[in-house]
Amino acid sequence: MKLKTLTHMIALIGAVSPAFAQQAASQQPMQRVEITGSSIRRINLEGALPVQTITLDQLDKQGINNAEQLMTLISANGTGADNMTSGNNVFGADSDRVSGGGSFASLRGLGPSGTLVLINGRRIAGYGLSSKAVDLNTIPLAAIARVEVLKDGASAIYGTDAVGGVINFILKTDFEGVQASASGNFTEAGGGATRRLGLTAGTGKLDTDRYNVMFALGHDKNDRLDSSQRSFSNGYQPQRGLSPDTTGTPVANQLTGAGSALGTGFKMPGDPNTYLQAGLLSLQGKCDTVPGMHQYTSSLWAKTTSPLRSTYSCTYDYGGDYVMQLPTERTNFVARGTFQLAPEHRLYAEAVGAHTNALAILTPAQISTTLAAGNAYPAGGPYYQNLQAYIPSYDPTKPILYKWRAWPLGDRTQQYSTDTARLLLGAEGTLASKWDYRVDLSHSFSRTTTDLLDGYANTRALYSVLGSGIVNPWASPEQGQTDAAMAALDATRFYGRLQQGKTTLTQLNGSISGEIFQLPAGAVSGAIGTDLRRESYAFHQDVDATQILLAPGNANQNRVARNIKAVYAELVVPVIKDLELQLALRRDDYSLIGATTNPKVAFSYRPASWVMLRGSANKGFLAPSFGQLYSGRLSQELPNGVSDPVGCASHPNDPRYCAIERLDYFSGGNPNLRPETSKQGTLGIILEPSPNFSVSVDYWAINVKDRILNRTPQVVLANAAALPEYIHRNGEGIIEYIDAGWINAAGLKTRGADLGLRGRGSLPGGWRWNAGLDGTWTQSYQFAEFEGQPYVEYVGNFYTRDLYLRWKHNATVSVSKGPWSFLLSNLYRDGYKDQLPDAGKSAPPAGFNPHVASYTTFGLSTTYTGFRNTAITVGIQNLFDRDPPFTAHNVDEVVGAGWDPRVADPRGRALNFNVRYTFF
Repeated sequence: MKLKTLTHMIALIGAVSPAFAQQAASQQPMQRVEITGSSIRRINLEGALPVQTITLDQLDKQGINNAEQLMTLISANGTGADNMTSGNNVFGADSDRVSGGGSFASLRGLGPSGTLVLINGRRIAGYGLSSKAVDLNTIPLAAIARVEVLKDGASAIYGTDAVGGVINFILKTDFEGVQASASGNFTEAGGGATRRLGLTAGTGKLDTDRYNVMFALGHDKNDRLDSSQRSFSNGYQPQRGLSPDTTGTPVANQLTGAGSALGTGFKMPGDPNTYLQAGLLSLQGKCDTVPGMHQYTSSLWAKTTSPLRSTYSCTYDYGGDYVMQLPTERTNFVARGTFQLAPEHRLYAEAVGAHTNALAILTPAQISTTLAAGNAYPAGGPYYQNLQAYIPSYDPTKPILYKWRAWPLGDRTQQYSTDTARLLLGAEGTLASKWDYRVDLSHSFSRTTTDLLDGYANTRALYSVLGSGIVNPWASPEQGQTDAAMAALDATRFYGRLQQGKTTLTQLNGSISGEIFQLPAGAVSGAIGTDLRRESYAFHQDVDATQILLAPGNANQNRVARNIKAVYAELVVPVIKDLELQLALRRDDYSLIGATTNPKVAFSYRPASWVMLRGSANKGFLAPSFGQLYSGRLSQELPNGVSDPVGCASHPNDPRYCAIERLDYFSGGNPNLRPETSKQGTLGIILEPSPNFSVSVDYWAINVKDRILNRTPQVVLANAAALPEYIHRNGEGIIEYIDAGWINAAGLKTRGADLGLRGRGSLPGGWRWNAGLDGTWTQSYQFAEFEGQPYVEYVGNFYTRDLYLRWKHNATVSVSKGPWSFLLSNLYRDGYKDQLPDAGKSAPPAGFNPHVASYTTFGLSTTYTGFRNTAITVGIQNLFDRDPPFTAHNVDEVVGAGWDPRVADPRGRALNFNVRYTFF
């Protein structure tokens, strides 16, 4: 740790005193409001449902500049591949190839489609490319008043998507004046800076002027952070069990094949084995003379990738070349006008919009040549690499087959541009001074385009150039290519629009609530409502992606639409004094799926003024998205390191079964998908022994049936005996291709508890202190992918989709006096068992640690409001410059070479500031 730099940063803050974002309770009269999880307007107190509230003040003081970062403050959010860095992947369990550039929430780790994201309590269209969930990049952070997180299923209130819970972004609605803000976050080690500008203006007072019009505009930018800028990102640490499983290198390795220089296999002098690949640098022991290249560590992958293919090959640390933070720019706006028709009736119009540009950057394309494709290196070519001095059977009169990382084409760079908007018109008020009503009509859309900016080429033209011999696949990037070779390659490049997708959502909502009748213990309140929606999705390729080498995306999907009609009712019943029931029932009718009815019952009981018991039980459902149902069949290819467990057992050492070089698989939608259904409940207690301290514990349990997930070809292979119908073989039993894609899995069961601590009080000298902690303990997460498979426990164990950590928390402590406040924050993520090298099929090296360490960071900030109309916050994130914990997982399945972006922030220690000025 650089103590001198840290001292300077703390000096900027002004004091090493703790602070906290939770402020003292307002002394203003309590008003009735609609709380997330209910349709009945009530006084905002702790109730039957566990709701976490996050304020804009908390975000500013902890240096949060976008909604993806905000998810780290929610301990109940999953630890999955839903962030932009993890989504920047080619392979892996969640690489559906149409979610790049997006960022998603996943409460309880149930997936993005299992979390309902709302803006002001209303839906917004899902991500344009995939339709699977709301892209968090579209959230207008500059206009947020607070965020409410319902940590319970809510299908009985909101319908589909609310299986894991609800995140409701509540915007400012009656702002008056003009306010500007600027914030920045700059890393000590360089790269990965973030910036945000905001402007909010409003005029009119509803109670006197009978109107309010407001507008908020925000713009933020994330700078690129490369793996080369952080020393911990290193995918070649074989002594610790980490080494790349690829032979696609910047300096090509040669392949075997009938009619090629190496023939169908070769032997080395004095060695009876028949080998399948060779590289000159490997034969010379010089793989590491090229940056990023190393000798392939065959011992680490002996049972996954045959040593017959890797012993004389170099490897390439492609994971160490990944982009850790994608360069992203977002512009968001909110405009709202409210008109007071009468003291108890209002009309309002609201427009929300966002434009996002994100660059997804991958390593250069990997190419395996074949004689049939015409891209083999020709005999007699100017750069012909003759290995006869090392391999006696080498035939220099034959063309060379090779595997190459095509660095002259550049990094594969995709630009994702998303435009999202929602226009809403509504009315709300009170009828007969008794019945609260709200009705609104909205239309929203999300349109995302993908443009290829670099690293892609027209396959046929590129193969022709490679087959001509003008390109030298054995030249390192430092050596370069000739001008003629680069000109020939440039002529094959593809630039421009690849694909686009669009989702739309039209929604009519109406509800009325109020007190119905009196019971001895109090008034029975109720609500009834209707929710009518029309959803649509279309996906279109602007060019034929199959003609562009390794282009991402799915097949075309003509516009599909569905109608949803729902009615719901809710009651709040005071059974006896201090015992209250919440009863809810909702029926949804999908035009393409069918109807479903989902009930919910919840209770709160206060046997004493300082204690409350609460709980809920409900059923939920999750309708499959359009992409999951209808996306076209897409041909893809698995990376090297593939073995057929059935074929290899009966044909040991046969590379056609045990060392498969290329294995095709198909993925895509499944029109026979059934909705997920769930049963879930909570049981909790809140203790408040004094007005200055409270503790809440809520135990939760969720059972899901027919879980919708994207089955990977790796899972099919690993369960080949149980899933033979998905593996297609030829007459010799050799695998031709695998069917993967969206399925209904058997189900999952998860259990855990949320802990909340709150405290406040006085200190000598007039100081006030506040403290809080929100934590989630996951007792169990068990999952079975197909019927008959035993449920497997994933808590504390490595998993390619999500990591289910035993404990996560976010804690804060603060002190304040007059214009000064100081904040100390803490983030903690529990450790877990690492993925075993070689898929656990062989003994790991002595230096392998099977346990990934926990991840803990601290933040420190101070806020000063002593200047007129101004609030200034300066802080340090990751105060002690903690690196992400080391993990030896396979980079083919999860992004991150030696670290995991699902757990840790790679940026390191950073200085953040926020300035807010109110003009009037």
